[in-house]
Amino acid sequence: MSLEEKIMADLKIAMLAKDEKALRGLRAIKAAILLAKTSEGAGGELKEEDETKLLQKLVKQRKDSLEIYQQQHRTDLAQKEQEEIEVIERFLPKQLSTEELQLEIKKIIAETGATSAADMGKVMGVATKKLAGKADGKTISGTVKELLAK
Repeated sequence: MSLEEKIMADLKIAMLAKDEKALRGLRAIKAAILLAKTSEGAGGELKEEDETKLLQKLVKQRKDSLEIYQQQHRTDLAQKEQEEIEVIERFLPKQLSTEELQLEIKKIIAETGATSAADMGKVMGVATKKLAGKADGKTISGTVKELLAK
């Protein structure tokens, strides 16, 4: 079952249940999928890796907005963003824990032969490809910096 089919099925369930929180998040995903499918060069189909990137992008946008709303003490808007993040994250692959992420990045550092912060680009290139969908770029970057600084 494709992501779009899962979203449509969950959308129907949320509509019947009158679940406004789920509806907002699911409609955002549906809109993003339609936009991606109809964009130039998409060919009307999304691969699984593209779906994951799309979901990660949606979560990142909402986390950025959430941060801004929290800084401005807009708890009403922050609450809505948090609810949408929770709905969207249900469709993402399980994220790595901090320990698992550090272990993976240590392996990548050993593979690339990185020794200092100057080698961060090499490590990030491999890490973002290998850990795509399992951790967001900001977390990967922070962990790589931390491990290369040691």
